[in-house]
Amino acid sequence: QVQLVESGGGSVQAGGSLRLSCRSSGIASSIGAMGWYRQAPGKQRELVASITRGGSTNYVDSVKGRFTISRDNGKNTINLQMNSLKPEDTAVYYCKANGIDLRRRDFVTWGQGTQVIVSS
Repeated sequence: QVQLVESGGGSVQAGGSLRLSCRSSGIASSIGAMGWYRQAPGKQRELVASITRGGSTNYVDSVKGRFTISRDNGKNTINLQMNSLKPEDTAVYYCKANGIDLRRRDFVTWGQGTQVIVSS
């Protein structure tokens, strides 16, 4: 069973920066793509950024040039560096991982979420 724990959320003024981290623990055959999603009040959860095990990245258009996702496979950790934050970035940010468990079954797991608040 793989578990994800996020950290690094908080409150910041517009234009500021935050760095989110997501650490996975537990045993799995392998962990594949990981990513960050966010959900603002009254809105659907959306993909913010994702990264494959090989390091290929994908970003939603609204964060391109401001956010950077990175990964440490040895530590099974991903980070999201968020710069030039805007009030519309305010949301609960969730970490997600895809993988294969010890019984060779695909799994998807989510973290509990970390709140990011950006004030104008």
